[in-house]
Amino acid sequence: MASLNFLRTVGSCWTLPHTSRLVTNRSAAFKTVSCPAHCMVGCLIKDTCRTRTTHRANRMEKEFTRYLSNVTSIKSYSTYNIQMSCWKCSEAFVKSPTFFCSSCKVVQPPDEGASFFNIMDCECIFALDIQKLQKRYLQLQRSLHPDNFSQKSAEEQEYSEHQSALVNKAYNTLLKPLSRGLYMLEMKGIHLNEGTDPGADAKFLMELMEINESIAQAQTQEEVDEISKDTKWKLKDLTEKIDGALCAGELQAAKELLAQMKYFSNIEEKVKEKLSGFM
Repeated sequence: MASLNFLRTVGSCWTLPHTSRLVTNRSAAFKTVSCPAHCMVGCLIKDTCRTRTTHRANRMEKEFTRYLSNVTSIKSYSTYNIQMSCWKCSEAFVKSPTFFCSSCKVVQPPDEGASFFNIMDCECIFALDIQKLQKRYLQLQRSLHPDNFSQKSAEEQEYSEHQSALVNKAYNTLLKPLSRGLYMLEMKGIHLNEGTDPGADAKFLMELMEINESIAQAQTQEEVDEISKDTKWKLKDLTEKIDGALCAGELQAAKELLAQMKYFSNIEEKVKEKLSGFM
């Protein structure tokens, strides 16, 4: 019945443009008539056509709404809700995120609302235990890798693939200080500007320019090694300062320090590229 109504709706859609054109033509025709009586008749016809068009549009909307209500929605990765029970056996979950049901042992759909720290079972702090993070990552990837579900149902294959991808993203984000710090700011609704920060200190920008010139002009590996050593020390110092700012809740200060870390991380990549030329 819903399909029949939908076909009627589509058929009605083709008549609307013609109806509108007739209304317009009639309106134009009656505008050329100077007799007041004809104008009154024209207005009545115009109002009648407009009313009929409105009623027809309303009927179309109601029929199409009924059609859509009969269509079964398809579950996709981007629209998963937070799962409070197993999708297969309905066993209630004790904690979130849950990767496997404790009762029937099947893999569960990913919890998109969970933070990367919860996924990796880590404290939400900047000074992260990297060894614990790596251990958790290996454990999850061993159990969630899609190859383990090649003989399982289509749902389990899909869920394992998405869970594995989410674990990879969480691990790579938390692994490095810069991406970890930026993620912590994003959790607070603070984002770093792309490109050069217009509020950056002129003295700091001059320092960066001099370092870049030193890298470009370096002729020996020893010169580049010295720049690399200074850059690593600077990044270590920034890491400690960012940790202190985040622990104290000084988010604006942490944002400024992370902007500096982003610049020095770029310099570190340039140093690595320069060193590769001597090998």
